[in-house]
Amino acid sequence: MTEWQKTDWRNRPRVQMPDYTDAAALAAVEAQLSKYPPLVFAGEARKLKAALGEAARGEAFLLQGGDCAESFDQFSANAIRDTFKVMLQMAMVLTYGAKVPVVKVGRMAGQFAKPRSAPTEVIDGVELPSYRGDIINDLAATPEARQPDPQRMLQAYLQAAATLNLLRAFSTGGYADVHQVHSWTLGFTEGEKAAKYRDMANRISDTLDFIKAAGIDSKMAHTLQTVDFYTSHEALLLEYEEALTRLDTTSGKWLAGSGHMIWIGDRTRQPDGAHVEYCRGVLNPIGLKCGPSMTSEDLKVLMAKLNPKNEAGRLTLIARFGAGKVGEHLPRLIKTVRDEGANVLWVCDPMHGNTIKSSSGYKTRPFDAVLREVREFFAVHKAEGTIPGGVHFEMTGQDVTECTGGLRAVSDEDLSDRYHTACDPRLNASQSLELAFLVAEELSSLRAERQAQAAV
Repeated sequence: MTEWQKTDWRNRPRVQMPDYTDAAALAAVEAQLSKYPPLVFAGEARKLKAALGEAARGEAFLLQGGDCAESFDQFSANAIRDTFKVMLQMAMVLTYGAKVPVVKVGRMAGQFAKPRSAPTEVIDGVELPSYRGDIINDLAATPEARQPDPQRMLQAYLQAAATLNLLRAFSTGGYADVHQVHSWTLGFTEGEKAAKYRDMANRISDTLDFIKAAGIDSKMAHTLQTVDFYTSHEALLLEYEEALTRLDTTSGKWLAGSGHMIWIGDRTRQPDGAHVEYCRGVLNPIGLKCGPSMTSEDLKVLMAKLNPKNEAGRLTLIARFGAGKVGEHLPRLIKTVRDEGANVLWVCDPMHGNTIKSSSGYKTRPFDAVLREVREFFAVHKAEGTIPGGVHFEMTGQDVTECTGGLRAVSDEDLSDRYHTACDPRLNASQSLELAFLVAEELSSLRAERQAQAAV
């Protein structure tokens, strides 16, 4: 087999990608991007891969979350801060439940492109090209706005660079101090409806008080005040990905410089397609979305292509079936992985299989359905004796009303109040943190059962 080149994907069938009408303009943007610094570095990607390998063995747990599609219009420091803040709160609760480190990966600084179910859509009786994310075209419902514009890649890069700059500052500048993060969470449990989570929050408080009283606090000040935070996105727009691909001089391997982790969507995982061809050649950790249509044979081929050396932490399988369907599909894929002896990290995405149209006409996701799929995911892994290694949520730190249910009982009628997403409905800050408490309960229960079995 000839050595992989970052342009090889261009010889493969491409789906879910725009056709740019001005080839010269596209080439100019690609040339400009190729001169820009990479957004992430190979050492960071290798460190994340090692952490994901630990999660696959049950020695860590992955929390991956953020926007369905990042927006140019809604870009702000406050929005970045609020999502980062909620993810830190979720991670602390999950750490307490699992008693293992939580690997924090944001759907941020690159999640600009979205696959669509159809190439066109009808708005007010007019058929228009589908909106494919701000890196490709504009949400405005006009023929001009919906034309793919390569210049938008440059704006996406600049926004991603600014986002990463702020995230790195938050991660190491004291904002992530464990005591401050917990004080935010205590505020969440003050309400009457959140009383059932107060016990766990109080136990976390007791632990932090003990650490401080024992003098461990001052000795571990750096550890308690900083976090590792990584970025991820679906590698959908391959012209952008190729332009930011760099050769790592340390290893001699290619790095996708657009984000620490990239994933292949359920619509773009054709074994001989362009997206698989691109992703197989970079050193970054790779995610693979697995929906109901994923066959055992396809999974075998994809695992062999994407992780030929069977490296720990290289391949994350992100299960997305929908509530009530996990038991039908996940066991056969687990069997395939087991039969192949494949090294993978199993993660639950309970968002994408639970999208419905509400009575008020808005696309939404019921909180109860999201929680049900998470619980089914854990139940199957318990029955199979395998490791549920993480969760993957579309969420925001903003107080939006896009998913129904949760402590604040968002109803169909409430959806129009603060429905800001450009694409799919996201959990708001309260729903995200509530879900973290519920997942922590699952992790705590799983840990107790394993300890009991080990004691027998």
